[in-house]
Amino acid sequence: MRRKEYRLLLVGFVLLLLCLPMLTQAQGTKKEFIVAQWTFEPGVELEDLTGNFTDIQLKGAEVVKGQLQTWNLKWAVASPMKKGPNIHEKSLVSWAYIDDLNVQAGSIITIDQINADQFDGIIFGERQPQRWMNGSSGFQRTVDVDPGFQETKAGILVYMVLTNQDDGGQNHTRLYHNSDLIGDYKLGTVPIWAPNDAEVFFGQRHGSVAGGGPGGLQCRIEEARIYNTVLSPADIKALQKDAFAVEPSGKLATLWGVIKK
Repeated sequence: MRRKEYRLLLVGFVLLLLCLPMLTQAQGTKKEFIVAQWTFEPGVELEDLTGNFTDIQLKGAEVVKGQLQTWNLKWAVASPMKKGPNIHEKSLVSWAYIDDLNVQAGSIITIDQINADQFDGIIFGERQPQRWMNGSSGFQRTVDVDPGFQETKAGILVYMVLTNQDDGGQNHTRLYHNSDLIGDYKLGTVPIWAPNDAEVFFGQRHGSVAGGGPGGLQCRIEEARIYNTVLSPADIKALQKDAFAVEPSGKLATLWGVIKK
């Protein structure tokens, strides 16, 4: 092997070693419990990186520069969940820019049952203008959270986490905004979502693949995840800190697409 080729190979190996910690960090805390992850990056725009859900179907929504953009009546859905574990206790996670605060009942991520009216989602502006809540079928697991959070500025990155814990047969809901707990209550029971009977909506509150459903949201979703466990407050703070530790820059944009997933 020529000396120049050897040096290039050595440099490539060193760069790979340097990138490995960032690849691990990008998924953050409890990555072994991730059962769905969408980054919307070039090359994997519509893919669930875990492979559990089928590719996203765009219903008027668009993927632009690594973000899923939704508007009123323009949404997206990943249906069905084709494999993976049953989803019971869970954490829904999303990073998104809300570009219009005067919308009603839109969702940055909803998990929906296909064969029954059963869903949970991180819903914006449904029962209280410009405020977040856990949306659920028939409000079976929904409370107007206290203190809650009212968005007052559009176009800024918001980090939202919804957890549903089975507490002795009762649903224990916690809602977080930028790592801060804004709601904590018990109501209803925690459903189970199984392969071939689960789907995920972006933009609309819930619905069907063919006809959609209620609600709409003008937003840009940077990333969305589902964890098959209840993330703790410490987990949520750590995930927020690590999720976007690396930013794209010039020729590193392609590498960022790999690091992000």
